[in-house]
Amino acid sequence: MFRTPQADWFHNQKPSDTDDWCIHYHGTAGFTVSSGDTTLVLDPFVTRPGLLPTAFQRLKPNTSAIREHFPHADAVMVGHAHHDHILDAPTVCLHTGAQFVGSKDAANVARAAGLPETQITETSGQEDLHFGKATVRGLPSLHGRVYFNRVAFAGNIPTPPPWPPRLWDLRHGQVLNWHLQLGGLKIVHIDSADVIDEQITGLHADVVCLCAIGWKYRPGFVEAVVHHLKPRWIIPCHWDWFFTPYGVPPAMLPGVDLVGFMDEIRRHGAKPILLPLGGKLRLSESDLAL
Repeated sequence: MFRTPQADWFHNQKPSDTDDWCIHYHGTAGFTVSSGDTTLVLDPFVTRPGLLPTAFQRLKPNTSAIREHFPHADAVMVGHAHHDHILDAPTVCLHTGAQFVGSKDAANVARAAGLPETQITETSGQEDLHFGKATVRGLPSLHGRVYFNRVAFAGNIPTPPPWPPRLWDLRHGQVLNWHLQLGGLKIVHIDSADVIDEQITGLHADVVCLCAIGWKYRPGFVEAVVHHLKPRWIIPCHWDWFFTPYGVPPAMLPGVDLVGFMDEIRRHGAKPILLPLGGKLRLSESDLAL
């Protein structure tokens, strides 16, 4: 049931003095994207409590782990309000001074966690936001179906939930994919396996961070992403068993079919880049010019 990715599946790259961008994978749908003095964080989740604590206890962010892995940030984008996407985000903002960016539902979670209004940017998407040298735009989307062809913990968060929350306090709320432009690099972050085609039509991405779990429940998912965004590289994410402590190599989520997902990416003309937890993809201007 629980299988571990083979070592030779993973991207292996040495740092270079000519790197202009770094995309750092933190597991689940969590990434840090940095270039120069601008740092963006997406869906941070390094607390990763075990399965039983997640199910039966209040969810408390691991402040020391968050401080270690997210020392700097200009903005933290949250795609939806499930615990494995949002739990750590307010704490990242509290200790870095970063702006929290998300839907009304996500913003209510940030308020519950004690983040001041001056650090909360509430958006329904379809507007350009500027942080450092980056431009960020939310793209309204849908939450993908996962086990038993269902969406877990559906619904909205109309008021700030209890804090620390229980698992079921964190409904997904509005789902936003993110289009990031940082200098000459364009990235789209899709943290759940669905898209609204009209929201990504006419856009472009050099890199797509793409949710793997549930991809088979959305017919034509990978094909639609590649057709509309025309990425060169796709980084599979949300493939890992996120109840494993951070720093311990995780197994794959049951049913994820990571090999099939990467084959599907290749079949539609993009290159899959599988990163281990803590792995990095470094890109330079010369990479984009190829």
